[in-house]
Amino acid sequence: MDGISVTLVVFFEDPFYVGVLERVEAGRLCACRTVFGAEPKDVDVLAFILREYDHLKLSPAVEAETRMRAVSPKRAKRDADRRLAREGIGTRSQQALAAGREAMKTERRTQSREQREAQKERLFELKQQKRKEKRRGR
Repeated sequence: MDGISVTLVVFFEDPFYVGVLERVEAGRLCACRTVFGAEPKDVDVLAFILREYDHLKLSPAVEAETRMRAVSPKRAKRDADRRLAREGIGTRSQQALAAGREAMKTERRTQSREQREAQKERLFELKQQKRKEKRRGR
């Protein structure tokens, strides 16, 4: 794959319409999920892409499978069953979005841990300062 392929799929996920944008570049897939609310018209979707494409937060890139030549339906079913047993349910874009959520979760954990430790350190310093002032008779 030499170029970039961008696909936007809009579907109804109760109670809103949701769009999943997939970008495939150099065999790597990135995805982004956005909520449209009411059913978007074609003009609304085009306006969204033109206005927001540069500002979308895409998930981390994952390997994208390239399409191969057609195979017999029975072989395709066997391959799909094997792949489903190995990888689990979900499209590549769903897996990319899940990877993005996991990355954000670990980032949040590290930030909250650092904040917690900074708070403990601040309270400890405050306690030490109070002890020194008490010792000096203030």
